[in-house]
Formats: sequence, structure tokens, C-alpha cells
Amino acid sequence: MPHTEKELNSPQLKAVSIIDGAVLIIAGAGSGKTRVVTHRIARMLEKGIPQSAILALTFTNKAAREMQNRVRELTGRKLQSLTVCTFHAFGVKILREEIETLGYRKNFSIYDSTDKIELIKESLRECRLYSETKVSMEKTDLYKMEQLFSNIKIGRHKWGTDNTWETVYNEYQRSLKIYNAVDFDDLLTLPINLFEKYPEILEKYRRHFRYILVDEFQDTSLIQYKLLKILANPEGGKSNVCVVGDDDQSIYSWRGANYENLLLFEKDFPGALEIKLEQNYRSTSTILEAANGLISHNVGRKGKTLWSGNGEGKPIELSHPKDESAEAAFIADTIRKLRYAEHRKYDDFGVLVRTNNQFDVIEEAFLAADIPCRVSGGTSFFERKEIRDILSYMRIIANHDDDVNLLRIINTPRRGIGKAAIQSASDLAKKNNSSLYDAFSRIRLSRQAGKEQEQAGLFESDPAQTEAKNSRKSRPAGGAEEFLELIQSLKDDFFGPGDLSKKVRSLVEKIDYWAYLLTEFSKDEKKARWKFANTEYLVRMIEDWERDPDTFDRGLYAYLNRISLLTRADGDDEGSGKVNLMTMHASKGLEFPVVFIAGAEEGLVPHERSMEDGSPEGDNGPQAPKPIEEERRLFYVAITRAREKLYITSCQKRRRQQSYSERSPSPFLTEIPAHLVELVEGEGEEKDEGEEAGVFFARLRERFGG
Repeated sequence: MPHTEKELNSPQLKAVSIIDGAVLIIAGAGSGKTRVVTHRIARMLEKGIPQSAILALTFTNKAAREMQNRVRELTGRKLQSLTVCTFHAFGVKILREEIETLGYRKNFSIYDSTDKIELIKESLRECRLYSETKVSMEKTDLYKMEQLFSNIKIGRHKWGTDNTWETVYNEYQRSLKIYNAVDFDDLLTLPINLFEKYPEILEKYRRHFRYILVDEFQDTSLIQYKLLKILANPEGGKSNVCVVGDDDQSIYSWRGANYENLLLFEKDFPGALEIKLEQNYRSTSTILEAANGLISHNVGRKGKTLWSGNGEGKPIELSHPKDESAEAAFIADTIRKLRYAEHRKYDDFGVLVRTNNQFDVIEEAFLAADIPCRVSGGTSFFERKEIRDILSYMRIIANHDDDVNLLRIINTPRRGIGKAAIQSASDLAKKNNSSLYDAFSRIRLSRQAGKEQEQAGLFESDPAQTEAKNSRKSRPAGGAEEFLELIQSLKDDFFGPGDLSKKVRSLVEKIDYWAYLLTEFSKDEKKARWKFANTEYLVRMIEDWERDPDTFDRGLYAYLNRISLLTRADGDDEGSGKVNLMTMHASKGLEFPVVFIAGAEEGLVPHERSMEDGSPEGDNGPQAPKPIEEERRLFYVAITRAREKLYITSCQKRRRQQSYSERSPSPFLTEIPAHLVELVEGEGEEKDEGEEAGVFFARLRERFGG
């Protein structure tokens, strides 16, 4: 047997061995979930199941890569036919093969959030809402509108009596089709539409993917579950589908995750085998007992009790610094002490916060203490303007009909193409139901035809034609024509022989992007150089991607698809040797020997905004999620990131805008058994010699009526 299963405990071995039929694996935090999933795939391959018959779905590209690498290590095989990907990447795979059936062309573009918002703006203008209600539109939250459109598309929300934006939504949908583009929601909804309209296509994929696995099942949305259910076909008899998840770690209802899918799975796949993984390999028993005590206050959950063979470990330390500056200083000072006293590396430490605005003070303290850190949740490399500019050129080369990206670069660098010229092209595009690129091309052909007639002397005897000729001469068109010629030239380059990375470097040179940056930042050449260096870094990233032996398609379309599917949460390897500062949400799936949870205060944990309305965008399933329970699950996730040592800080006061406000400890702290906690003196904290943890928690429970 190429891989060993001796390292698996009894429930894990059962989960790996039973590969036929429907299986529900409830995998507690740190219980070896990834190990089980990868061993299960390896067992399938050893039993002779073809790689091509297996579909493994997860939630980030990073998780998919890790899963594939671990299966490769276990089996020693090349995995050229195994499909391990995210739900959205799987949607792309289907659409690349079948989208022409729905009336699109094969080389469609995928719009990310920024592109989507630009198209919403354009749709508002098309519907004349932007100009007619300018004041109100300036106050319109386009990101909320983006979320509304998403919820409409995936069925979480329906138009009611207030259908103000329905016309805009319809225009947005129409424009997507015209531009031969899809948004992220389409990557799930269009395959479902395809399967529902064309049973023969659905049957082809059912025959192809006979074994389906879903990791992090508690994070699936209703639309993702629907796609899974259609493929697995529970009504058709025996389904070989295995889902792995933990309802106690469902923390993404705000983006559509529905932890009740676990219950739906049991209903839709009657007789499914349920296996619980409760042995935790990550944390000490102290940390697990604290997590169990906390999460037991949630109702309607799958009952389980995590346990560990890692020993009792050290008590949880709770401190009450006077404010966030003292809190940050305490964290920085503790990291420095532990690093030298216990010979720890910087990346042994994870500092978790509830909101992004807690980052700044902690970063400042780390900077003062010369502690390197990596912050999760900053601006993505691919969101930087200079990178988006280059990628927009690449997207236009790949798909001329992509109006959003065309408008982004048509005057980048500046070409003197005025609003009047763009409006004329826009009017022509609307008249012909075509893209802007097509309209500019038609105008160009018309001008060329006019010049040929002129040269043939056809205007000499017609005063009206002579006037038209003079008028045409007075309208500058060189910028648009040069732009079209540039794109055509670049297209010839990109679809010719040679490495993609070299073509991108040539693109940057052809458009003279360095000169553009010098013009834009004439008073700050250092910034221009930094931005230009980022474009070179993009080229090097493409070079690395091309050299990767797992990259089978090194073409333009493959790279653009990859970029569109990258998520902020995926991260990179830049955190090596740095303290990890991140939100609790971003910490899911990670673990650190030492964890600090900063800001365990009422109003932050649980967060006051999330408590105001549990389901701001409409119900998520048969019952709206209970916000207090999701906030408790989030705190549970934060606690269970710690392997050896956990510190929790709760400030006595915290700055809000220009003043400080008094803070109370989080009510969740009362749900942690008092004997597990040791009160310590934090930076700036007034020492109380007589107070013990039991007394503190008793007062806290009285405060919250517990």
C-alpha cells in the first residue's frame, strides 16, 4: 500500500474506509479533517477508482492546492485527471465546456467585485437613474447594491413591493450578456440553469463524477448545496457523496453560508452514515475544555465533545489593560519575552481581532518593538491600481467585448479620447446591441471609408459632402484609432509563440507605463518607482506560475481564470518569520502555538452591529441565523486556533472616534469555566491582589444576569 493508515484513529479509519454511499463526517476543530479527506481520496485511487471519477470541492484555492499536494505525497502519483478545486472553479470548468449552449461565447470574462460595481454604475446611467436622482445616488452604497444583486441572483432575496432597483438589475444582467461576461454568482447559477434545462448535459457530468467529496461543508451556501445535490442525485438511488464539516465553526452566514445544510443533507440523503471525529490533535485539554464550555451554550448543534491527548497545558491568561494602546504594548512585550524565554519564532504567534480597525494600534506597537508582522485583510496585490491596469489590458486582449475593462484602460496612459467620443461609441453600441470595442471599430472603418472616397474625388461636386469632410477633419480620432491598433498588435503578440511572462513585460513597455506613472506622480517619483516595481513583480509571479510543473495550460485564458478565482483569504507565503495579525474570520483553518485574542469586550465580541440584525440581506434558509450563536461560534474558532497557550485581553476603555468609552468584558467570558482562567496584570492595568478568577467571573455573571 503506497500510503500508511497507521496514523489514523478508529473513527478516522472508518471515515476513510467506507467510500461507497452517502457519508456525513462531523469533524471537530483540530480533529484531522484534512488528513481524513486526503486519505479517503488515496484509498479510492488504490481501489482502482479513476482520478477522473473523483470530484473534491473546498473553499479556497490554497486549501485545494494543499489537498492535492497531500494526496500526491500519499500516493506517489501524478494527479493530472483528479479534480480538486473550489465550487467557483468547478463552475468555470463546466462553463468553459458548455457555456455556448446558453448563448455565450467560449472566451467569456469573469467579473470580480470591482468590475461588477463599475457595471452597476453603468447600468444606473443606462436606466437614467444616476443623472435624474444625482443627490440620492451619491448616497447610494454601491457595495450594498452589489450584495442585493447577488442575493437576488442566488435566490436569497426576492423583489417585493420595493423594487426600485429591479430595472437596474435587469440592465446589469443584459449588459453582462452583451459583454460576454459572467460574475461570481453566475459561476454557480449558470451551471445549475444548464443542468436544469439540458438533462443530457447533467447526465454526462453525473456519469463523469461518480464520487464527490465536499470539505468545510458547514460553509456551503444554499446555492452551492443545490449544485451538489443536483450532481449527487439522491433521488436516483445510491449516491457516493461524502461531506465533511463542523456546525460549530460556521461563521460565514453574512456571505451566504448555511450551517443548516448539515440537516438538509441528512434529510435529502436518508440513511447517510454519520461519523464524528472528536479527538483533537492540536490543543491542550485546558484550551479544549474552554472551547467546549463556550460552544455548549448554542442550541440545535450536533452534540460533540472535543478531547485531547496533549496534556492539560497552561491556564488561559486574561488581562484587562487600561486601553487599546496598553493592550497592544502588553501583546508586543509578551511576544518579545516568550520569543527569548521559550526560543519561539515570530510565526509561532497569532494575534486575532474582531474588526479591521483594531489593527492599527497593534501594528504601531509591533513597529515600535521591532516585531515583524503580517496583516491579513489589507489591500490585495491584485487590487492595486497598477496591477489592475495591466490585467485589464490582458482581459481586453482575451475578450474585446469586455466594456468595463476597456473603459478602465482606454485613457491609461492618456490618449486624449474624450467623453464625447466615448459617448458616440456608447450610443452606437447601444443601437447595434454590441460592445464598445465593436462600436469603435465600426467608427474607424467608417472613417477609413470616408478617406478612400475623399481620395477618389467623390466629394468635389457635393457641397454637403465637402462640409461633412471638413467636420470630420475637425474631430480628433487618432487616440481611439491608435488604441485599436495597439490592442490588435498586442493580441497578435499574446496569441503568438513565446512565454506569457515575456509578453506581459513587452505590454508594459509598449504602453510606456513607466512614463505614465512619472506623469501621474510627478511630485513623488519614489511612489512611481514603487508602483512600477509592482508591475515587474507581477511578471515574476507569472514566470513562477509558468515554471510550476502542475501548470498544464500556460496560456492567457488560463492565467486570467486563475487570477479571477484568487481570494483574499488565500494569502501567500509572505507571513513566514512574522507574527500573524488577522481577524478571527481570517484565522479559520489556521493554528498557532501561541494565540492572543485582543478586544474580548462587549460590543466587539459579540460585535454590536452583527447583533442589531441577524440577517440584513434576507433569510438564509428556513430560519434566520441567530446572531449571538454565530458570534459565539466565531469566538470558539478563535479559541481553538491555539495549540499551547492562549491569552485574552479585554480593555477597560477604548477610543471611539475622538473620545474614550468605558468597556465591559465580553459576556462570552462567563461561559468559560473559571478554573481554566488565570487573571494577570496587563500593561497599564491596576493590580488587584485579592481578586481571583472565580470572584471575577461571579461578578461578571451577575453583570450579564447569568
